Amino acid sequence: MTSRYLVTGGAGYVGSTVARHLIEAGHEVTVLDDLSTGFADAVPAGAEFIEGRVQDAARWLDGSYDGVLHFAAFSQVGESVAKPEKYWENNVGGTMALLAAMRTAGVRRLVFSSTAATYGEPVSVPITESAPTAPTSPYGASKLAVDHMIAGECAAHGLAAVSLRYFNVAGAYGACGERHDPESHLVPLVLEVALGRREAINVYGDDYPTPDGTCVRDYIHVADLAEAHLLALDAMTPGEHLVCNLGNGNGFSVREVVETVRKVTGHPVPEVIAARRSGDPAVLVASADTARERLGWHPSRPDLADIVRDAWAFARERERGRA
Repeated sequence: MTSRYLVTGGAGYVGSTVARHLIEAGHEVTVLDDLSTGFADAVPAGAEFIEGRVQDAARWLDGSYDGVLHFAAFSQVGESVAKPEKYWENNVGGTMALLAAMRTAGVRRLVFSSTAATYGEPVSVPITESAPTAPTSPYGASKLAVDHMIAGECAAHGLAAVSLRYFNVAGAYGACGERHDPESHLVPLVLEVALGRREAINVYGDDYPTPDGTCVRDYIHVADLAEAHLLALDAMTPGEHLVCNLGNGNGFSVREVVETVRKVTGHPVPEVIAARRSGDPAVLVASADTARERLGWHPSRPDLADIVRDAWAFARERERGRA
């Protein structure tokens, strides 16, 4: 059954992947993105594209839409510490404007792109949705504020909403891949070394209480993540705000990621051991039991080599485009 969806931030990495999955499922998609961090050529074929800010969503949102998938947020932790006002204005203020536009237009379904940064440093792992939320950056705090805002909207105005808290998203889906500026995610950074665009990868700490001394993180393929968003659209209930963690439930260390890149690419990847970064927990692994039970979601691409292989194909294609 065809539906019509507004995808805010749909020119970004995750937003464009979700938009493409929606189109492949037969839905009509409008992408709203101001291109401050997204790319016009990432908007999938078949989607209507509006260049604009989420703060102005009321200009385009009307009752013909069946729901909204909201990705329009700034997401650099370090930048949020240096410029917290930027994150409050866009992530929180933008969502307030979007919720008001949805209320006025009578659009009553929302999937929100949340984050594991809402939990801060975990008390225990794997992390469940009932874990304490204690974000350590304005970025994480802004996302948690939006989750609270959505919960209030559901209770007061009958919105049906699902917040999906991502852990470490990686991989690529065809032309949808990571190209952040600046890049801060491990997999694309290691691939830059394999491509010869970076001399070595910095490993921040090799003395953590983990099997090889390096931090362990839960990596999820971006296509698996996208599939969870489509399932969320069918699983939501009016008046309920459902929160689901999305992760494989298995952790991979920094060294395992680097070694997997070596095997997949066939290139040497020199390491430089650096000091620990402040606030880096030893292990961050998700419990995705709620997503399995409520959404019927099961990651189909849990293998790290598959995740790296798809990211490598995307990185090489970009490199050929630079030549």
